[in-house]
Amino acid sequence: MNNGLNGIVKAWEAKLKKSGAAAKRRANSIFTAMSVAHVDDDDDEIHNSTEISHVEKVFPNGDIYMGQWAENYPHGHGKYLWADGYLYVGDWYRGKITGQGKFTWPNGATYDGQFKNGSLDGEGVYIGSSDETYRGAWVCNMKHGKGVQHYANGDYYEGYFRRGQPDGKGRYKWKNENQYIGHWRRGRINGNGRVWCKDQREQSGTYYPSGSGSQSGNLDWDPQEVYLVSLSDCRISSSEEILVFPLRKPLIGVVKGTTRGRMGKRMMRGAECLETGREVDEGLGTKEVDVARGKARPHIVIKPSRKQGLTISKGHKNYDLMLNLQLGIRHSVGRPAPATSLDLKASAFDPRDKKWTRFPPEGSKHTPPHQSCEFRWKDYCPSVFRTLRKLFKVDPADYMISICGNDALRELSSPGKSGSFFYLTNDDRYMIKTMKKSEVKVLIRMLSAYYNHVRAFENTLVTKFFGLHCVKLTGPAQKKVRFVIMGNLFCTEVAIHRRFDLKGSSHGRLTHKPESEIESTTTLKDLDLNFIFRLHKSLFQEFCSQVDKDCDFLEQERIMDYSLLVGVHFRDMSHSGGPLSSEPNVRDVPARAELTVRNNGEAQLVGEPTGEYYDVTLVFGIIDILQDYDISKKLEHAYKSFQYDPSSISAVDPRQYSKRFRDFIFRVFTEDI
Repeated sequence: MNNGLNGIVKAWEAKLKKSGAAAKRRANSIFTAMSVAHVDDDDDEIHNSTEISHVEKVFPNGDIYMGQWAENYPHGHGKYLWADGYLYVGDWYRGKITGQGKFTWPNGATYDGQFKNGSLDGEGVYIGSSDETYRGAWVCNMKHGKGVQHYANGDYYEGYFRRGQPDGKGRYKWKNENQYIGHWRRGRINGNGRVWCKDQREQSGTYYPSGSGSQSGNLDWDPQEVYLVSLSDCRISSSEEILVFPLRKPLIGVVKGTTRGRMGKRMMRGAECLETGREVDEGLGTKEVDVARGKARPHIVIKPSRKQGLTISKGHKNYDLMLNLQLGIRHSVGRPAPATSLDLKASAFDPRDKKWTRFPPEGSKHTPPHQSCEFRWKDYCPSVFRTLRKLFKVDPADYMISICGNDALRELSSPGKSGSFFYLTNDDRYMIKTMKKSEVKVLIRMLSAYYNHVRAFENTLVTKFFGLHCVKLTGPAQKKVRFVIMGNLFCTEVAIHRRFDLKGSSHGRLTHKPESEIESTTTLKDLDLNFIFRLHKSLFQEFCSQVDKDCDFLEQERIMDYSLLVGVHFRDMSHSGGPLSSEPNVRDVPARAELTVRNNGEAQLVGEPTGEYYDVTLVFGIIDILQDYDISKKLEHAYKSFQYDPSSISAVDPRQYSKRFRDFIFRVFTEDI
C-alpha cells in the first residue's frame, strides 16, 4: 500500500505542477520536508493519554492523508490531499491546520506561512494563479497589518492593510511609474474615494510624477492637472479573490463527537474536531449533553434572516408623517448651502440655530405641493449636521435616495423602552428614531463635544448622527414629532444571526426566550449572553483603546444607560440569510466566540467558558447615548436601591456606570491567545 500511495501522491504532485505558469515557477516540491509541529510544554495530556503514530490513509471519497495521527485526527506534521485537488502540507494540532504549512489550490495558487485553526493567520506569502503576490501579515484569512502586494497588472503597494484592504500609511506605485505616498482608508486614497481628491484642502500624502527622480521636497504641481491628466488612467487594482480557505475543506475520516465521553474536558477545552466540530442547527433546537459539566445545553439555532418592520403604506396611521419626513429631508439636504469647512464656528452649535419651514399642501416659493396635510418643519443646527454627513463620507444624493426615494420606510413592530418609535429605510442604511424633548436637549447640549470626538476618532463606536428635525402638524392638537436620523449598525454585508444589547447590569436583563424562539431580529440582553468573544491581539488592543476613549467622552458628558450593541454572524455554520448590503461596515471584526454556561443562575453576568468555539464575524457599536443622569434617574436609582442590589441596576452615576460597563465589556471581549 505504501508504494501505491506514494505513486498517487507523486502523480497528483505532477498534475499540480502543470496547472499554470505560476505553478511552473515553483522550484520546491510541494512535498518538501517541513518541521514537525511544536508541542506546547503545558499540553501533556494528549501525549500522556494517546500515542502519536504515523499513518497513511486513503479515504473512500479519494482523499489521502499521510503523516502523524493521534486518536481520531491529524496531530503533528502531515500531508492532506483532497480528491478535488486541494493540498496541505505542514503542521496540525488536534485535527486543525495550525502552525507552519503550505496550502495549494487546484488552480496553482499557494499560501506558505502560518495558520491558526484552519485560517491564514500570522506571517505568510500568497502567490495567486494570476502571478500576483502578497507577503505580510494575515488575521483570520484577511491581509491585516504590514505587507507588500504585487498586483497581476504590474502595480505595487507597500504599507499597512486592514481587513484585506490598504488602510493606513502606504505607497502605491502604478506600472507607469506614477505613485502615491500617503494615507489610505478602506482600500482607497483617503478622501472622497477617487484616485485623487479634486478638493485640495482634503488631499493627503505626496504625489510623485514619473521621471521626477526625487522623493524629497515640494514639487510644483496643479492638483486639477494631476487628477485630470497625470492620474486619469491610474486606478487602484483589485486583489485576486480567494474563494476557498482551508477552514472550508472538511477532512474525511476524522471522527466527530464519538470520543467526547472518553476525552471529556480535553475535547471541550481544546479545538474542535474537524469538519466544523461545532453544531448549529436550522430549525428546532435539540439538547446535547455536555459531559465535562454533566449538563444539558441547547444547540444554537440559526433561523433565516429577515427584514425587520412593517412597510408604511397608504392607510397606515403614520403614512402622512412619513411623507412629511421625506419632504422635509429632501428640502433640508437639497437646498443650496455654502461650502462647509470641518472647522465649525461656535455659533453653529448654538441651540437657537433652528430653521422653520412651512409646507402647505398647495406648495410655496420654497416647497413643492404634496398630498399630506399642512405641517411645519424644523432643522436643528443644520450646518453642524451637514458637516457631520460630510465627515462621515455620506453623499447627499445617496442620503436623499435612501430616505426619500420611491421605497417606503419600515416601522419596527414595537416601540423601545423609552416609548420611542423606530423606522428603517428600505436599504437598511439609516434608522430614524422619534425623540423626547429631553433627549433633543441632551443631544444639542453635547453636540459640540460629540462633533469634536467623532472628528478626532474616526473609528469611534458611538452612534453616528446625521440629522435632527421636528415635524409640527397643524390643527387643534398641534402635535410635534421630534426625530433623529442615525446610521444603522446592522447594515452590513453579513447576515446577523444573534444580536445582544449589553450594559453590564443584571436587573431586568433577561429575555426569558428559549433557544427555539430566538429570531435573527430578537434583541437579547446581558443574562442571555452565552459567549466570550476572543479577538486577535491587534484587533483586541484597538477595540479596548476605542471603548476607553468613547466611555471617557460619555462620562465627561454625564451620559449613562448606554449599551454595546453586538451583532454575531456565525461563519461556516449556516448559509441561511442573504447579505443585507453590498457595503461592508467598518466595524465588522472576525473573532472566535467561546460558548459559556452559567453555574449559579441568573446572577452570574459572565458564564464559565466551555472550550467550544465558533468562528464568527462581529459587528458592534455604542448606542442609546442620550440619557443624562438627571433628577429622574437619580430618583430611580434611590428607589430601586431599596429593592435590589444597587450594583445590578442600570440607573447609576455616570462615573460608576462607565467603570461597570468597561469592566463587563472587557470580560466579554478578550484577547485570543
